Amino acid sequence: MAIRIIVKEPDEVLHKTAKEVKEVTPNVKKLLNDMADTMYDAEGVGLAAPQVGILKRLIVVDVGDEHGLIKMVNPEIVAKDGEQFGPEGCLSIPGLNGDVRRAEQVTVKGLDENGKELTITGTGLLARCFQHEIDHLDGVLFTDIAERVYEYTPERAGKE
Repeated sequence: MAIRIIVKEPDEVLHKTAKEVKEVTPNVKKLLNDMADTMYDAEGVGLAAPQVGILKRLIVVDVGDEHGLIKMVNPEIVAKDGEQFGPEGCLSIPGLNGDVRRAEQVTVKGLDENGKELTITGTGLLARCFQHEIDHLDGVLFTDIAERVYEYTPERAGKE
């Protein structure tokens, strides 16, 4: 396992569409593990492969709930319900937050790190995180869809 360098905006890789993973190989498993290590090291709750400079449809998510660490290959949202509106940040865009409208609940289907089908329904923060990371796979950043973008500082956290 290794900590990877997180690509920062305006790197063009963040604006490209990631390619489908045809087979879950040992290299794909290693990349997922590296992504998880990188996400934890950066104190994030999600990371997509383009954020470490690799255009593959891979995400890792851990919002600290009962699901724990989720590693997904070729994730896609198959159902959405409700609406939530709130702040988001991104490890690739340090210092900025934005108010983003998302579905309150999503069902995501993909493969796990062993190539087995995986379907997870998440609400609240998990739903937001899934949508944010899957957007990365399509070259979409939260700043592209936010209704308002503003500077984030620890002193202002929770006061916006």
